[in-house]
Amino acid sequence: MLSFRDEERSITTQPEAVVDGPSMAKALSFDDEELFAFSDDGEETPTASMSVWNVLVVDDEPDVHEATTLALRDLTIEGRALRLLHASSADQAFAVLANEHDIAVVLLDVVMETDDAGLRLVRRVREDLGNHAVRIILRTGQPGYAPELETIRTYDINDYKAKSELTRTRLFTTLAVAIRSYRQVHQLEMSRNGLELIISACTDLGKLRALRLYAEGVVTQLCALLGLPPEGLVCAGKTLDDVQPRVIAAAGRYRSLMQEPVDTLTDATLRRVLEDCLSRRAHVLGPGLCLYFEVSETTGIAAYVEVAEGLDPVNLELLEVFCASVTVGFENVLLQQRLYDNAYMDQFLNLPNRRGFMEEVSRGDRREDMTVALVDLDDFAEMNTVLDHQFGDRVLEAVAGRLAAALMPGTLLARVGGDTFGIYGPSDQVTPLCIERVFSAPFDLDGEVLRVSATASLIQVNAHANTSADVLKNASIALKQAKMLQRGRATLFDEDLSASARVRINLLTRLRAAFCAEQLFLAYQPQVDLVTGRVLGAEALLRWETEDGTMVPPDEFIPLAEQSGLTVPIGEWVLRTACRQLKRLTDRGHTGFRMAINVSHTQFREPGFVAVLGQALQDCQVNPKQLELELTESVAIGHIDSTVEKIQAIRAMGITVAMDDFGTGYSSLSVLKQLNVDRLKIDRSFVQEVQENADTSGIAELVIALGRQLGLVTIAEGVEDEGQRRQLLEMGCQEGQGYLFGHPMPGPAFEAWMATVA
Repeated sequence: MLSFRDEERSITTQPEAVVDGPSMAKALSFDDEELFAFSDDGEETPTASMSVWNVLVVDDEPDVHEATTLALRDLTIEGRALRLLHASSADQAFAVLANEHDIAVVLLDVVMETDDAGLRLVRRVREDLGNHAVRIILRTGQPGYAPELETIRTYDINDYKAKSELTRTRLFTTLAVAIRSYRQVHQLEMSRNGLELIISACTDLGKLRALRLYAEGVVTQLCALLGLPPEGLVCAGKTLDDVQPRVIAAAGRYRSLMQEPVDTLTDATLRRVLEDCLSRRAHVLGPGLCLYFEVSETTGIAAYVEVAEGLDPVNLELLEVFCASVTVGFENVLLQQRLYDNAYMDQFLNLPNRRGFMEEVSRGDRREDMTVALVDLDDFAEMNTVLDHQFGDRVLEAVAGRLAAALMPGTLLARVGGDTFGIYGPSDQVTPLCIERVFSAPFDLDGEVLRVSATASLIQVNAHANTSADVLKNASIALKQAKMLQRGRATLFDEDLSASARVRINLLTRLRAAFCAEQLFLAYQPQVDLVTGRVLGAEALLRWETEDGTMVPPDEFIPLAEQSGLTVPIGEWVLRTACRQLKRLTDRGHTGFRMAINVSHTQFREPGFVAVLGQALQDCQVNPKQLELELTESVAIGHIDSTVEKIQAIRAMGITVAMDDFGTGYSSLSVLKQLNVDRLKIDRSFVQEVQENADTSGIAELVIALGRQLGLVTIAEGVEDEGQRRQLLEMGCQEGQGYLFGHPMPGPAFEAWMATVA
């Protein structure tokens, strides 16, 4: 049972008849002297803020207003005085009802400006205002205008009386019945509103909003339970993370205190009662009623309501049940809060995570000019590796703190990745300059000064996408582009980036389908001896012809295949297809023919690549000495030891290895010496610079000299005219490949071509 402090106290309300103020007197053309004559001298007229029943009298005859006021003088109903409001027409009455939301009864004349003015007002009150709680009593001085029963049912009229019937006693009886009915309906509506708030809180994913909604529902239901209007009630609580109790829901005149610490409340009595309730961990009665809820993960939650009279045993019993149910509800809301934290919050920085960020962006007001920014720390992985993860955590905390300090209130900051932050706010606040300023000064990490660089991409929400997923996708595209081209800067999103990304995604989808549909094929370009012109072999080149006969350039789809991981299955298919073509050429008498096959760094780094290579040779029954693999320097970056070991295993099988595109990448001489390859390929961009009788001090000559120094065979690709051939030959290049000797040809065409040059 409840344990209340102090004795129960009741406040006796002095009943007084209430008349309206000067504004209604003006509307009815009353003189001020006549109006104020209805109150006894020396008696205080109750105001709207006191505990009264509001009754609206609607009649176009001033005498009716005077008679009603006199008849109801000094009467109370259910312990409350009556406060009369007046209107002389249906339109005036509608305006009063629209502004006054706690009118209990309307005494309504049927015939005013029109014969059905009263009935039309009833319909407007019920339908336009949605007010179904106010009780409406029709009054008429003309019995012939009495409404039929069907009219009363249709218009939701609660009673009908002739004006001649309404003596003081009958008028009081009629009002008492109507007011009791109003109170019951009003309490039911309050209870329903409270339940709706509680249900909304239980389904809402925003943790603070859910707790507030539930607390407001508790407030509303408690008021309905005690038969009080939702006024003068505040719910305060203290979670384990809070330093002090805080107002989490308030109603009536306390609503302005939302989120305020309890110890800052200016009402000393209210502050003392709340603090006493929370410290004693028990209910407190006097002044007012303060209920205590024992809720885990908090030091308790207190709910305060102003009650002007003592509570009877029935209400005490109901409150006991109410407290038990509400406590379970608070537990459930806080459980949901923990689940929300796990799903939508980054536990380390206590910021929204990627999912929480997307949720907030999707809820954001798209009518405003809003911007989303992604801020990615440069070289953060290396920082963690070189230093340690604890130091990296301190960097993240420092960056988050400085970003939060730089952003205006209302701007959302989130951690959407390991070292990536998301920002969502007004476009005039979330700007490249604002973000770059955050990283312009070094960070002081407990005495250690560190400069941190970050790359950021910004996108205006309204301009480019309708969903949060679209926004983040476009921002991520822009961030990747910025990482490559404008590292360390904050840049606005370019729509062209999104368009090109969509083109790449579409092309990748088509490439997957083409590979499955066997629309890819190999073309073979001859490699010749620059001295004799004899065909030494060919390079197998991957080609893609669409269903409509269009050729997709290799420099468009091959990079996509490498980025998507398709190069591994496609690469194995290329290897086996080229080996089968080599076997056919060998069977046709081209026994010394060499087949060169490109191998991507992704395919080469596969753990089972050497085994796959050996199995292909065995299945296709080709001589390993007729096969050459073309690699680029990128295969060795970061994996030099394993790369050297794998190349040794390949050469031990009898397969030769060529370094493709040498001079266009890292061009490390030490790496070249360690890899121990057989042949250097001179990139076509260097060959194009070679002209007969021109300066021969270009890169092509340097590569040829390097190959000669290392004992490697050099082969130039992209040889297109006789002048280039002679110049390369004079430089010491032994082999060549290009249009001068032959275009890339599909297998059958290449076999026919070989038959003509053999």
